[in-house]
Amino acid sequence: MPEFRKDPVVERWVIVAAERAKRPQDKPERVYTADPGICPFCAGHESMTPPPVLVLADSDARPGRAIWSVRVVPNKYPALVDQQVAAPKTDGLYISTNGAGMHEVVIESPKHVVNMAALGERDIELVFHAYRRRLLQWRGDPRWRYALLYKNQGAEAGATLAHGHSQITALPMVPKEPLEEIESGKKYFASAGRCVYCAIAQRESEIGRRIVLENDRFIVFCPFASRVAGETWILPKRHSSCFESASKADFLALARSLRETLIRLNRCFNEPPFNYFLHNNPLKEPENDYYHWHLEILPRLHEFAGFELGSGCYMNPLPPEDAAPLLRGVVP
Repeated sequence: MPEFRKDPVVERWVIVAAERAKRPQDKPERVYTADPGICPFCAGHESMTPPPVLVLADSDARPGRAIWSVRVVPNKYPALVDQQVAAPKTDGLYISTNGAGMHEVVIESPKHVVNMAALGERDIELVFHAYRRRLLQWRGDPRWRYALLYKNQGAEAGATLAHGHSQITALPMVPKEPLEEIESGKKYFASAGRCVYCAIAQRESEIGRRIVLENDRFIVFCPFASRVAGETWILPKRHSSCFESASKADFLALARSLRETLIRLNRCFNEPPFNYFLHNNPLKEPENDYYHWHLEILPRLHEFAGFELGSGCYMNPLPPEDAAPLLRGVVP
């Protein structure tokens, strides 16, 4: 069974989950061409996954198309298990607890689409609606404090199956990185009287050098302290700490922004593997003035090595001031 263990030095929780080693994997060289005839995520193969917890169908579906557009299913090889959260155990310096949580897979299309940029805006919009529905469901469960939504595309980014999918986990604690963002947001708000992400969006819009694209609802830019080449953030222009509070118009604009960004990344960097993740307000926290939800996209153009792993400081060979014009110059 999986288990949470807390690092006694930096107070970072890790998940020890030996069961994850049993996952089936496409061979890395076939990650974009895996045979749809044996793909468990393709339409017609629904029996190969656990029963869905959510199914969304496009209202514009035409005859001959699959009866679903997005399916959310429990992960067959979960890192966390749906169970009650146990009291932490202490063994001298060491603290651990059972691996309670939720781990679900969002199958983004009934077709064997392996690159998210190939989906239409409406397809991606439905993925965001699925995220929202699951977050709202988990908000009502007293066990869970945080939900992380993330996507791995490409074997180098950690994908084990080619068919386009993302994942959602519900956790009984707030992980270290989003917690640090939230605490820093509180400090900035206390000193400046405004949200640091709102300040970043305003400053990037004024400078313009690191902007990739911008519309009336979202700003897409390469952050000043980009960790990797081509790192890109999508930030709502209107302050909001909770992704779930976004409107239908917001989701449509977000889908358009993400699709255009991924097309630009594909054309600039030859369809790179990437990770994205959504940093959001904790599940039990209401809307606030100091935090701002956002989507971070990290292309995997080079491997992290000893310096990054040993120092926690990234080496980025492509300054964001150079990456943004490359991406901005691409016509989607």
